[in-house]
Amino acid sequence: MLKVALLASGGLDSTTLAYSLVSDGFDVVPIFADYGQHCAVTELLTLQEVLPANLRNRIFVINLGSIYTDCFSRMLSAADLWSEKVTDDDFFVPYRNQLLLTAGAAVAKSKGIDDLYSAFIQSNVALATDCTTKFLQELAELTVNYGGVRLHFPFAQMSKTEVARLGVRLQVPLGATYSCLAGASTACGACPNCVDRLKALASLDT
Repeated sequence: MLKVALLASGGLDSTTLAYSLVSDGFDVVPIFADYGQHCAVTELLTLQEVLPANLRNRIFVINLGSIYTDCFSRMLSAADLWSEKVTDDDFFVPYRNQLLLTAGAAVAKSKGIDDLYSAFIQSNVALATDCTTKFLQELAELTVNYGGVRLHFPFAQMSKTEVARLGVRLQVPLGATYSCLAGASTACGACPNCVDRLKALASLDT
């Protein structure tokens, strides 16, 4: 059984990918990154609940929070949505995806694993430049050429709805996943991630 690593957050996409990899016969090591996001505790608790049962005690946690000590982002400091106006730009965290993928590759290599999976999808709400197809391809070339870790993005050409439909087929507990940008413990239902997720779940009825 091939051992692979997976960046997992407890959200719909990475949870579905965990089930897909297990279904395909991989020995999966989930990696959770705490980069100081306000919802880190909620995400980790959710991850421990929604992952396939045989993976829940295997989660490796990376602590990266000090990197963003001086960064102001509503991903790091939750807004009071009753009194503060928040725009999509307020959620930007510089180099976040590049950092998570690089750190994940480092953890994978340290564990003797040569394959790292991530559940990036084709999204219209992503603002960061380090989640474009071009960027992901270039970073994948870098990590395999300088360290030997292969990055895999099997959902890169899929929409959130397509991932949700796959999740249904794999019996993923989609309703229990969590990926809110604004709420530290309760999904706001209005941020880009929540809107995208709710639209995908609603489409399952059509």
